[in-house]
Amino acid sequence: MNTFVYVDGFNLYFGCVKGTANKWLNIRKLCETLLPANQIECIKYFTAKVGARPSNPTAPVNQEAFLRALRTLPKFEIHFGHFLTHTVRMPLAHPVPGLPNYVEVIKTEEKGSDVNLATQLLNDAHLGRFEVAVVVSGDSDLLGPVKIVMNELGKRVGVLNPQQRTCRMLANQATFYRHIRQGVLAVCQFPSPMSDATGTFHKPPTW
Repeated sequence: MNTFVYVDGFNLYFGCVKGTANKWLNIRKLCETLLPANQIECIKYFTAKVGARPSNPTAPVNQEAFLRALRTLPKFEIHFGHFLTHTVRMPLAHPVPGLPNYVEVIKTEEKGSDVNLATQLLNDAHLGRFEVAVVVSGDSDLLGPVKIVMNELGKRVGVLNPQQRTCRMLANQATFYRHIRQGVLAVCQFPSPMSDATGTFHKPPTW
């Protein structure tokens, strides 16, 4: 069946990729492996540009290399949100007697990806661009648009959850629901080196 895939990039990364050797992930190959009976017409990937941090100074370079690899994939779109960073005052979980109970922390929030994903999902469904939508996320905030696409527009929606925990709300609503396992990630890696129109590039050595 004609299928569009919608990937919450940060949910995928923090759900099953971070801290593994599987960061150099070919997302189209992953989708084709997990959905062998589907004709994947388009994959839409939602993310935001990361900044350097003392704990990970090469993060922007690593991400750009990964985005470059993704751009070599056919029928693959990248949609960007953004990060908001601000200082907030928060209570300590375990305050120490005689010391302040509150501290100021730098809070960074990714904004836009879930809204962008929901918007694209609803718009594509309304325009009849797919028979099946597949959402790669375990975020229950996407339950609303998934329900509209299924109940109001009559489309099938599956969920591939990167997280170990089950999102009951999505699992109970979706046409089908599966977890992404480490084994399938390991066999769906890009090669290194790779080539595109501007030359040859490699998987980041710090990954």
